[in-house]
Amino acid sequence: MNWITLVSLLLPAAAAAVYKQWTPNTNFETASNWDKGRVPCASEVVHFEKNKVVSVFVRSPHELTDMYLPLNGELVLASGAGFAAFDGSWDPGCDSGATVKFADAEHHAWFDPTLWQAVSSHRELELPGRIFSVDEERVPCSYDDVIFQPETSFRVNVDSSRRVIHLRSISLMGQELSSPEAWAGYLRGPSAPLQFHGNGTLQVTGTGCPDKSGCACGNAPDGPRICAALLGAPGGQCPALTCQSPLQPLGHCCEVCGATINLDFTPDFDLQKYQDRLVQALLSQPKYAGVRMAISKVHKAQTFLGVIPRSSTPLIQIVLIDDEVGAQAGTAAEHLAADIMEDIAQHGEALGISSGKMEVATGTFSGQVGSHALSRITVGTVLGLLFGLLLLGGILFLYRKGKLRLPALRHPRPWDRMADLASPAPASDKGFDNPMFNVEPPGTVPGEEMLQDMAPKDHQVFYLNPLYDASETET
Repeated sequence: MNWITLVSLLLPAAAAAVYKQWTPNTNFETASNWDKGRVPCASEVVHFEKNKVVSVFVRSPHELTDMYLPLNGELVLASGAGFAAFDGSWDPGCDSGATVKFADAEHHAWFDPTLWQAVSSHRELELPGRIFSVDEERVPCSYDDVIFQPETSFRVNVDSSRRVIHLRSISLMGQELSSPEAWAGYLRGPSAPLQFHGNGTLQVTGTGCPDKSGCACGNAPDGPRICAALLGAPGGQCPALTCQSPLQPLGHCCEVCGATINLDFTPDFDLQKYQDRLVQALLSQPKYAGVRMAISKVHKAQTFLGVIPRSSTPLIQIVLIDDEVGAQAGTAAEHLAADIMEDIAQHGEALGISSGKMEVATGTFSGQVGSHALSRITVGTVLGLLFGLLLLGGILFLYRKGKLRLPALRHPRPWDRMADLASPAPASDKGFDNPMFNVEPPGTVPGEEMLQDMAPKDHQVFYLNPLYDASETET
């Protein structure tokens, strides 16, 4: 059914701050929502595309010459807001009489990191701008609270690689929805289909992360979608780097200069307490004033022999970057990473950290010299062995299928020579008598042992010739 809803609302005060906040809106008074870059004035005609679905919040009263409405949408009116026909009086700031079109809001995507803003927490208030998130975590994670600002309308595309996008809570139009039942009730209302579109479904769980060691964000399946949106935005290309060996943090779209630390942890590890420790003891030091840090739990893919995907393992990833340039890029972050590794060596067991590995922009550090080269040699050896096994398996497969014939090679063996020297087996029933050669077999003639002793030792086959008298050859 095609319809227009005019809703009059008296909205309460702004909702309490949450973790991630949606920044675009589809408000009538937002200049960027119009093709002229300004709000329509009284002598102009307002034009909404007929087939574009919109939800538009109107904050104040407006006079208009004319207005073309969409077939499917809503105008949400604040208290005192509304529209009136222009009476034709002269307005010095509005004499064009042009048609002003409402901009298309269909391109605003949920998985675009540039459209989300992290709301300040107590840690960010201590060190403003020093704590950041990798790109996948700039979009709301599975246990995050989401807020759409009060007195704003919006339309967001929730296309996803997942069927369901989990969240802890959603606040919109001044109302917080923090239970599955409350959210299901909102989805049945008229506004939800106008505000959310796409193949994904938002699901409010009302529960936070249950693990004190932290929870993975859960946006990895939509990582390519996040990076495409980030790098496709104006000015969104990855920065040019000057370090020798840039690092690629998990969940981040671009390589960085600096350092990363991966921690293996025990059940005693507390992510929030450890982050507070790093901020207070190390990051707040004046010598690290230009360093920024991201810390979170991630899942690192595991492979068999470095090639075949097997599973994933959770670890704590710390990413450190700095504002140094040129040849110094990443050096301050590297020094901070070295201090963190030293602290782990001294207090890691008490903190619930079983091991740590640091990578810097110029190589890998694992506590022993040459480990990076050794790891490359090991990988090369394993890959060579795997290739050899695959080749052998391919030859065996072709041989069994009859597509490959292998030559039969037979090498003489010592026991074969001994078998050849043995006496022939007795004749079988299938033998016959030779009238030309009627001699008793060896062993029945007297003096046989003497003749055998006289035979050359290296002869393998011999017999007694009755037509040959050995005495005739004696002189």
